[in-house]
Amino acid sequence: MIQTKSLTKKYANGKGIFDVSFQVNHGEVFGFLGPNGAGKTTTMRHLLGFINPTSGSASIAGLDCRTNAAEIQRKLGYVPGEIAFFDNMTGNQFLKFIAEMRGIHNKKLQDSLTERFELESDRKIRKMSKGMKQKVGLIAAFMHDPEVIILDEPTSGLDPLMQKKFVDLINEERSRGKTILMSSHIFDEIDNTCERVAIIRDGRLVAVENITTLKTTLQKRFTITFGNEQDMATINASGLNYEKKDRNKVEIVVSGDYNNLVKTLAECNVISMDAATQSLEEIFMRYYGKEGNKHVMDIV
Repeated sequence: MIQTKSLTKKYANGKGIFDVSFQVNHGEVFGFLGPNGAGKTTTMRHLLGFINPTSGSASIAGLDCRTNAAEIQRKLGYVPGEIAFFDNMTGNQFLKFIAEMRGIHNKKLQDSLTERFELESDRKIRKMSKGMKQKVGLIAAFMHDPEVIILDEPTSGLDPLMQKKFVDLINEERSRGKTILMSSHIFDEIDNTCERVAIIRDGRLVAVENITTLKTTLQKRFTITFGNEQDMATINASGLNYEKKDRNKVEIVVSGDYNNLVKTLAECNVISMDAATQSLEEIFMRYYGKEGNKHVMDIV
């Protein structure tokens, strides 16, 4: 449904995107990950038809994203990373303006989304918080029931409750056969919605992987406090990757196989245990290398 083939955009300063190739299948939610400035937004702007590529191509539903941009826009929903509004309008006025542009005559879906995201739609947009403005952008993107949805950091500014409601919406849309490309800096958001992810760095794809494959490579750190010093001897003999933090406290790092950890802890007197998953930044470092050298992975 969404495809880029050797998509390249070279800017005068040497930056851009280079030879970006991936495809998003019909009915798939596809994650697009990378640090700021990696090329996510540039790639998405090509898919919207906003930019002419230096070489390569981008298509949606078999239509070229540049030459058929108007036709694609009718079936597309889009949330940009930075949303521009008419600030003197209220939320209702802005959504009405978008509805008229799209020829939407039935407000049922708009009203449902407004209720779901608890939008204070009578407030002037210029007086809205960042999170409230983000809700307006989300409603505008989904209210015409698009076949394809492109989301650039869609939950920026939303509180955890609204982020959960957004994840529920994405999963509902997927069950209805919608195709979604989404960039996010929140790994749990990607984990709970996406089947596959692409990782981009300095304008080049470093990996395209199944989310389950990516998760098996994640390191998880457990900070554990034991009841006595004898437990430290058990940990030392276990073969686990650990660092001693205090007399009876260690940090154990596990990747993928948790059996040895569980077996070892069963032999100890555990007083407390806290867990922390790798951040996206740490995941990026795994693919980019500690010195910034990328490690190109097999394409799934």
